[in-house]
Amino acid sequence: MKISCLQENLAKGLNVVSRAVSTRSMLPVLANVLLETDNGRLKLSATNLEVVVTAWIGAKVEEEGAITIPARTFSDFVGALPQDQVDLTLNEQTQTIHIACARTEANIKGIDAQEFPLVPKPDEENRIRVETAVLKQMISQVALAAATDDTRPTLTGVSTHFEDSKMLMAATDGFRLSLRSAHIPGHVEKPIDIIIPARALLELVRISGNDDDVIYISLPEGRNQVVFDLGNVVLVSQLINETFPDYTPIIPKNSLTRTIMSTAEFRKACKTAEIFAREASHTARIRIEPGDELSPGSAVIAATSAETGDNVAQIDANVDGEAIEIAFNVKYMTDVLNVIDTPQVALETTNPTEPGVIKPVGDNDFVHIIMPMHFGR
Repeated sequence: MKISCLQENLAKGLNVVSRAVSTRSMLPVLANVLLETDNGRLKLSATNLEVVVTAWIGAKVEEEGAITIPARTFSDFVGALPQDQVDLTLNEQTQTIHIACARTEANIKGIDAQEFPLVPKPDEENRIRVETAVLKQMISQVALAAATDDTRPTLTGVSTHFEDSKMLMAATDGFRLSLRSAHIPGHVEKPIDIIIPARALLELVRISGNDDDVIYISLPEGRNQVVFDLGNVVLVSQLINETFPDYTPIIPKNSLTRTIMSTAEFRKACKTAEIFAREASHTARIRIEPGDELSPGSAVIAATSAETGDNVAQIDANVDGEAIEIAFNVKYMTDVLNVIDTPQVALETTNPTEPGVIKPVGDNDFVHIIMPMHFGR
């Protein structure tokens, strides 16, 4: 292999794939990045056996070839090079790659490319087209509710359902539930139900490019994998081969109180309450009072810490229904308010022991449900 490319392009490509490099595997090749020529371009791949990320960059290819080299050493070295042309030359006998840029040179020992796991290719026929901006927002609004504790692997994933021209994502950690639907171009021939690890989806958001682009999703037959094709970048993730729990019973059918507030004001009040609530299991009380002819309704967010102190914030609210005082994990509340971009948000409640429902006002595609906390009187 003998190729030339620009330092900035090589550094960007390595940054894209580097997070997929395994740091704890017993297999040395998984700590490496695969370099191979591919139709006049340089192809970079990395994997931890759960996720594979591949990126292509422009290059001048004089000789074809492939090798895997230690990802951290290579990335650190390329990052230290000047923004100039980088020449890569492989010595196949010693499995060593020679790197030259300006007046700097290095030799890095590698492992034969044949030892690198097989990288699946996207299916260009049976694939689902989704707008990048839509998918990124869906993931940001849903993945936050996925569990981070591997003791229940199913809940670390995002249930993803395709049917006709609709896509639905759902995630829950047992304390909160996020549901986000979207219309997709085209038509899915038969319903598809898969569980994608939330970590893989968050990595997809990190590496995805312009919001005006599209992402193609395909499912290689018999491989229990999902492939996201972004054009010059492809992410492949293992699926969670379990049955996602039925979450429909915990979705409230109706509410007694609907409170509409400024999203920004409610977010600010919750963030302030979190300063004191973090020492008290993140518990904050929300007291909602309907208005009258002379004054608007209000929502009072309060948190107390026996060690630190307490705080109270009051914001105006349009309240339809009865007064109520209910407690929530205010960190969960802040998490969901951070991914809502509508000017107003609605909080629907029934009683202090029933879940609360968060909805962006004017957007029926997103619903977030939070279980209440118990508090003493």
